Amino acid sequence: METPSPKIHARPAVSSRRRRRAIQEQQFASYLTFGRNITVCLILFVFIYALVLLVIFPLLKQEAPHEQHIQRGAILKPVLKRAVEKVKQLPHTPGQLVAEGRHSEHLTDKHLMEAADQEMLRLRTNKHEDMQQNKVDGGGVGAPVKLGERAGFMVLGMHRSGTSMLAGLMATGMGYITGGPLIGGAFDNVKGFFERLDVVYQNDEFMNKQSVWWNLNIVDYDTEKALQMKKDGTIDFTNGKKALKFYNDPHNSPWLQKDPRQCLTLKTWLPLMNNEPAIVFTYRHPLEVAKSLKTREEMPISRGLRLWILYNKAALDNSRGLCIVHSSNEAILAEPLDEIKRISRELTDQCHVPKPPHDLTQDDVDRFVDRALQHNKADENAGRAVLEKYDGNCDIYDYESDAKGTDKTLERDLYTKAMRIFCDLKTGKAQNNSYEWPQL
Repeated sequence: METPSPKIHARPAVSSRRRRRAIQEQQFASYLTFGRNITVCLILFVFIYALVLLVIFPLLKQEAPHEQHIQRGAILKPVLKRAVEKVKQLPHTPGQLVAEGRHSEHLTDKHLMEAADQEMLRLRTNKHEDMQQNKVDGGGVGAPVKLGERAGFMVLGMHRSGTSMLAGLMATGMGYITGGPLIGGAFDNVKGFFERLDVVYQNDEFMNKQSVWWNLNIVDYDTEKALQMKKDGTIDFTNGKKALKFYNDPHNSPWLQKDPRQCLTLKTWLPLMNNEPAIVFTYRHPLEVAKSLKTREEMPISRGLRLWILYNKAALDNSRGLCIVHSSNEAILAEPLDEIKRISRELTDQCHVPKPPHDLTQDDVDRFVDRALQHNKADENAGRAVLEKYDGNCDIYDYESDAKGTDKTLERDLYTKAMRIFCDLKTGKAQNNSYEWPQL
């Protein structure tokens, strides 16, 4: 009997398709299984996507431009502008924080400057009192001026005439009060000028409004015109008010003021002051002054000599009737200790200016006076020809000059006139009310 062979049946096609579908479903389902890393990545993606939408949301609200050329970044400008404005509203700098603090305290630059001046005066007064309180017999900073006394004095003299040395010795050595702020030292005056900024600025304002400068058109300055312009408000008197606040305060006695421009503007200030000042007048050899101006300002010698004559004339004319103490640069350099003491003594005894808080000492002089700083001394006269023997006993010597032709003739004429005045200042003739000044 024949054994039948086993029959092999092929797997139906339907079963194959079902298996492939199951495998595919299993593979797809495996992608839906979230592990920890995938979950973190997905969260970050969603967060970044949301942040991008938030940033560009304002752009989506912008209307699309029609037939216009859009420059690069033009659409972003409104958004950036609003963002910048928001940032500007924050007090993000120290300077802005300070400014807002000053505004809340109602502090202005004027208030801060006044406070600085008061503090400077207080510190200076305390220093003088601590260092030399036992050196002075009477007097003192801060004592109110008494009836019949003058609260202070002004130093008058031409530019480059040693007024800074005189004022400096009296301020630093004896304690006469200058107030401040002061003009600082410079290459041509390293010890300082001892000139208040507000006085200098106000004098410039008085003069410039009349087209007058310290070295130009000075004969055109008109005191009455300056006072009228102040009254009319056509002159800015801000600096003048600040200066007068100091000088009209009796507790600032004995004060000292120095500005060569005061030779011209003195009579403009006098009606504005509560107390008539005394005057210390000083002068220097005209050729020394002219040479100094040539070095500093590149000014011709002839022009410097003319200014020397005009400034000294104005100083003496404008101070007529006031109590004046006379000196000279030559006398101060020869005996600085004795001469400054004499000036101070006459201010107290004759002009009734309160005694300063300190006596001048030789140490004060040695610390301040440097004869090497006295530039452009007049040439030694030995061996030089005498151009003129003026008034019988004052020799006017020849000098070296670079001028030529008519310029030299003009310079020689002004030099001779200036030297005659110099001789008369030394004898005291030029200080007389009847003195006749030369025509220029």
